[in-house]
Amino acid sequence: MPAGLWEKCQSCGAMVYRKEVEANLGVCPECDHHRRIDARVRIEQLTDPGSFEEFLIDLSPTDPLKFKDRIPYRERIRAQQKKTGEHEAVVVGKAYIRGRPVILAVMNPAFIMASMGSVVGEKVTASIERAVEENLPFVMITASGGARMQEGMVSLVQMAKTSAALARLDDAGGLYIVVCTDPTTAGVAASFASLGDFILAEPRAMIGFAGPRVIKNTIRAELPEGFQTSEFMVEKGFVDRIIPRENIGREVARIIDYCGK
Repeated sequence: MPAGLWEKCQSCGAMVYRKEVEANLGVCPECDHHRRIDARVRIEQLTDPGSFEEFLIDLSPTDPLKFKDRIPYRERIRAQQKKTGEHEAVVVGKAYIRGRPVILAVMNPAFIMASMGSVVGEKVTASIERAVEENLPFVMITASGGARMQEGMVSLVQMAKTSAALARLDDAGGLYIVVCTDPTTAGVAASFASLGDFILAEPRAMIGFAGPRVIKNTIRAELPEGFQTSEFMVEKGFVDRIIPRENIGREVARIIDYCGK
């Protein structure tokens, strides 16, 4: 096998042709595993060609706590920015999805697992406010490990900040559609990911507050089969529908039309 042309699926273990996976929107052709994808790739897949107009491009995080673990937080941020080409873990803008104008926010799991710090919270909040101002649906694609520990309480207050903005969107009669992808956890799951008028999810995405391994080790009990997967969350009423990646744009457009937005 030529090096770099084939790769092993992390879900089923099958050797799959890289270009075939890319053509299949990052979904394994053997087991239907929906891989985590970059925010820019997601935007390209989801929006009408050339329609995405990004805003708040240059917002970058600071280091309010002068935090240091293995490396200083400032160095970690610079490394992530160089690696991903992004200033932060969410990309926001105005776009068209199947001809319907929306305000769109897409989290990037490649950037510190799309953890939510002050800048992520600010960009999400500003996007919600823009949706109110322009009377447009707000579409949020989540993929996050939760609040960013390096920013401490500054990151945690983003849960309240984004939730308050969504309350204003609701008061204005706006439409909020969430698409939960793998993983949607912790502070993000406990705030704007759980407040959608419609909550969609990709197949077998992990959705919940603490991860299943943490919960199992804490309560010392066996968890139900499929615990915290999209399918489990549909059964429990947290998620409205599971939508394969290739159909997300069509489903979002259908919901917008149904709601008269």
